[in-house]
Amino acid sequence: MTTPTITLNDGRDIPALGLGTYKLTGDEGISSMTAAVASGYRMLDTALNYGNEREVGEAVRAAAGLEQPVSREELFVTTKLPGRHHGFDEAIASLEESLGNLGLDYVDLYLIHWPLPKVDRYVDAWRGFIELRERGLARSIGVSNFTPQHLTRLIEETGVTPAVNQVELHPRFSQEPLRDFHREHGVVTQSWSPLGSRHADFATEPAIVQIAEALGVTPTQVVLRWHVQLGAIPLPKSGDAERQRENLDVFGFELDDEQVAAISALEFGRLWDGDPDTHEEF
Repeated sequence: MTTPTITLNDGRDIPALGLGTYKLTGDEGISSMTAAVASGYRMLDTALNYGNEREVGEAVRAAAGLEQPVSREELFVTTKLPGRHHGFDEAIASLEESLGNLGLDYVDLYLIHWPLPKVDRYVDAWRGFIELRERGLARSIGVSNFTPQHLTRLIEETGVTPAVNQVELHPRFSQEPLRDFHREHGVVTQSWSPLGSRHADFATEPAIVQIAEALGVTPTQVVLRWHVQLGAIPLPKSGDAERQRENLDVFGFELDDEQVAAISALEFGRLWDGDPDTHEEF
């Protein structure tokens, strides 16, 4: 199964769907991630604060030994800077730590995990990111959980626009104003928690179930296809091989405009306590 790609503002290509790896740890996590690569996933999304960079690196190396080998160059590895490492020198040292954990020479995408505006060091961290890109340690650089105000400040003060902003995005919280800002400035949207949470079970949502039945696919596939048609890159998390394959198989059908609108109409608000203006995560 081949995953389409999207071109970033730096000219590099990124897979249009990736695997979220939060809580995929230990040997079981390595096996799950390796199985995902064997199924066709080419992007693995981690973070220093996830505590599983070692496992992601092991999965990358295990992929080279699959029956149909997948090389490091074919994979797109993302990790993230924690809040405690904001700052120019700190950001450089933090990626070096992450690369040591991963056992890799570079990451394909490095993100500032949260802006932490009360700390007010995310611009300094971004300058470190620019240096890391120049050194080739991060092929592309971006952010996570940034608002238009945070993004504007980065662009105005450094002249470098993030390639990606990874944010909470799902049918309950479609982030339309932020996505509009991204389109205007050439920033690609990534979706964390793309399938919501146990408090928002889209698999039983009548509007989504009706669309799934009409198209002969699952409700989960409908939601992930909705992300794709919004121009966002979903990062569904699953350690189950069958579910991983289901989540990836969303490029062979399309939603019509009415179906997209029906899903977007489920808007309610954040499901997680993650207001970027107040949330602190170190």
